[in-house]
Amino acid sequence: MVLTLKAEALQSIQIEKNTSLGINDCIKIALNNSPVVKKYILNLDIAASSVGVAKSAYFPSVTLGSGFNQGYTRRNNGTTLNTRTLPAFDAGLSQLLWNFGRSDANIRMQKFNKIAAEFDFDEIVLTTIFNVKLQYYGVLAAKNLMEVERLNVQINERNYQRTLAYFEEGIKSKIDLVNAEVNLSDSKVALVKAENTYKNAIVALNNAMYVAYAPEYNIQNTETFNLRNPYVPMSLTNIDNYEKFLELPDDIQDAVYATKVEKSDVLSDYVFEKYPYTFEKSVSIAKENRPDLKALNATLKAMRQYVLLTKRQYLPELRGGVGYSYANSKTYANNGVNVYLDLNTTFNMKQVKHEVDIANSELNLAKTEIELLNQNLYFDIQTAYVDMIQLEKQIPLLETKVRQTLENLELADGRYSVGLGDYIQLQDARVNYNNAQSSYVQAVYNYNVARATLERQIALPQENTLTVEDVKDYQKDLKKQEKELAKKTKKTSKKDNV
Repeated sequence: MVLTLKAEALQSIQIEKNTSLGINDCIKIALNNSPVVKKYILNLDIAASSVGVAKSAYFPSVTLGSGFNQGYTRRNNGTTLNTRTLPAFDAGLSQLLWNFGRSDANIRMQKFNKIAAEFDFDEIVLTTIFNVKLQYYGVLAAKNLMEVERLNVQINERNYQRTLAYFEEGIKSKIDLVNAEVNLSDSKVALVKAENTYKNAIVALNNAMYVAYAPEYNIQNTETFNLRNPYVPMSLTNIDNYEKFLELPDDIQDAVYATKVEKSDVLSDYVFEKYPYTFEKSVSIAKENRPDLKALNATLKAMRQYVLLTKRQYLPELRGGVGYSYANSKTYANNGVNVYLDLNTTFNMKQVKHEVDIANSELNLAKTEIELLNQNLYFDIQTAYVDMIQLEKQIPLLETKVRQTLENLELADGRYSVGLGDYIQLQDARVNYNNAQSSYVQAVYNYNVARATLERQIALPQENTLTVEDVKDYQKDLKKQEKELAKKTKKTSKKDNV
């Protein structure tokens, strides 16, 4: 389900207790709560206002003034003339007519800066989404590994109870019982560590969503991380009836001494749609989609306009205006309208020369940044692509290994039940099976991280995201709400006065 972030965007979201969150839910919460995203939204406002400031050069300027003057003039005959001007008033309107393209270059520069700010916003949104995905997959991995360790405790508990029963019947030695106790203790310690890892993963996810004091909640599997439960034989978790462990199989002459267990075939249900693009296509998508690359290209265009703006400081500025002045002195009154046309320029040649050099250097720096990003882009995508494809191939092999180690555990368990195998052989089989499950879960996690990294590198469009248009819609709705609130406040104030 696609979750939109329109009018409700940027309003902080809290998590309800015992709710079930999908990955898109967590992404939505992060985009709404992130102060970093809000910081870049403010940068959008600054960039838009900067365009308005640049355009204001073509708007007329108003001059208003008022003053009072009291002076004394000594004449040659020794007398003093008192010259006093009563409050005077001046008003004028001036307009830039032409400055040889300086204002045009500044407007274009600020527009490109605004475009760059929009792409910077898209970039931080993608980074936020990637961080949430990374921590979300970490929680899924920790959750599944915790389940592996929990079921491992049950297996060791079952083995301990069976060995205890054998020992009491005199079938097994004390050393087998002690080993069973040690293995059970070790498995419980491993479970505690796995639980702690899971709790830390939840904390990291909360941090990625910018949610403090979050209540307990559940997370859902994703399409590429849909392990429901680790693959474990159900009969090995049944420890209610210890007496049946002393029973021999129906046919102890069977060539394969394997316990007849009911299998919970969960790993075969793990499927994922393989990455649909080739490496070359991925690079092509990245060059078309990467917001940081687009931002640098927009910055490059802005720097070209800045060079033009700096060079044109030598050129004059043509201004026209009209004004009215009124002054009433002690001796006479003076007022009138004046119209003027003015062409002038003022600059420091050495300063402008160095400013042009700086502008050219910054332009070349922008070109170098684009070249560097293009090179890094290619190798970063190549690394992520190779890692992901390698893990795509590993997962089926590790799944096979889990089944093989399970079969070996079943064989070892059967041999131990009829007295043909020793406890060490059984525990080696159990450890191999447990390690195979852990490796499998880790591989699924690594695959999801590699795939998310690749999607981040090529800026693949996400199902749930926040766009500049969403921000504009939200700001419009916010202004509308503020106006309505102001009207209500005004009406309430009038009623109170009455």
